[in-house]
Amino acid sequence: MNSEEILRKNVTRLREQRGWSIQELASRLNIDRTYLSKSENGKRSFKVIEVNRLAELFGVSVDYLLGRPESDKIDQVDLDLEKALDNAHSFSGKPLSDHDRKVAKDVLRSLFQD
Repeated sequence: MNSEEILRKNVTRLREQRGWSIQELASRLNIDRTYLSKSENGKRSFKVIEVNRLAELFGVSVDYLLGRPESDKIDQVDLDLEKALDNAHSFSGKPLSDHDRKVAKDVLRSLFQD
């Protein structure tokens, strides 16, 4: 299996683990749902900028997405944090921005580290 196939499988798996539809991930990436669907199905390749954004959204390294051996591992804490932050809102009642989600995740993750 080549790195492009590994990337597609990892993106699909990570998306499904978070309970995100293709539409939801496409919205987070600011791309068309059909475009993302074709990428996941191997009918088009992910662009480098998309791979970087995917790594950021999923909280993993690009190495992990590409299946490189010395990559970040997703653990249950990260998955639980993602699910919790999916329902998080700011004090004004608006959903958290991607930046705020990342900051909140980093802060919460630091609490679970030794």
